[in-house]
Amino acid sequence: MEQAKDFLDESEALYAVLVDVTGDAWETVTQFKGWTLNDVMVHLHFWNRMADLSLTDEAAFQARLAETFDGIGSQGFRATENAMIPERGDELRAAWRGLYTDMGVRWAGLDPKQRVKWAGPEMSVRSSMTARQMETWAHGQEVFDILGVERQETDRIRNIVVLGVNTFGWSYKVHGREVPEVMPRLELTAPSGAAWEFGEPGENRISGPAVEFAQVVAQTRNVADTTLRVEGPVATEWMSIAQCFAGGPETPPAKGVRHRVGQ
Repeated sequence: MEQAKDFLDESEALYAVLVDVTGDAWETVTQFKGWTLNDVMVHLHFWNRMADLSLTDEAAFQARLAETFDGIGSQGFRATENAMIPERGDELRAAWRGLYTDMGVRWAGLDPKQRVKWAGPEMSVRSSMTARQMETWAHGQEVFDILGVERQETDRIRNIVVLGVNTFGWSYKVHGREVPEVMPRLELTAPSGAAWEFGEPGENRISGPAVEFAQVVAQTRNVADTTLRVEGPVATEWMSIAQCFAGGPETPPAKGVRHRVGQ
């Protein structure tokens, strides 16, 4: 399952930029909702653990999920995750790396169509791995940004682009809007220079770098901070509400809020 290797490689790319972080630097506040670097690591490690538990012990996963939802309802999202992951700093980085490395190897041998439970509808293990890569890449963005490092993107970003395409309807539904009959045409350029096209030609079209499309659907950039060319009313509306992740409706970052420090 190629997505398992992509998840592992995405995680390793993030590890490489975090390898020299130590001490008080773990409490550096990012541009994402006031999360610190520790918060980012807690979040990624917690949900990697949950994804792996959904595969290895469904009953334990369901019990932990219920506990998590109860905690979120009474204490909030960050407090709940932080209470469930005791490690911080260097110790947390090591625990996170140990798990994602193990998962990347074990999950690669699975039947991609095998089903697992999740917080929402159940999904294939291929989709679960893609979601873990997307989360790692998306939350990795605030890490690269605050540390002032430009991420070297690769064509594994295609998994996130496809996730963005597949959640076109979801983006409208989660925001309580009627889903348009036809998705806008996508004409994107991969990091390698390859052309990636989705949908049929029409008046609604989005063209430009695939990485920037992924940034918009993962809400790590406002579309106004990208070079994407957005044509037509449906394309314009989609890029203003795109959300390739589960949960309640989220508002994209305002123009200029998310950027690489020093850029």
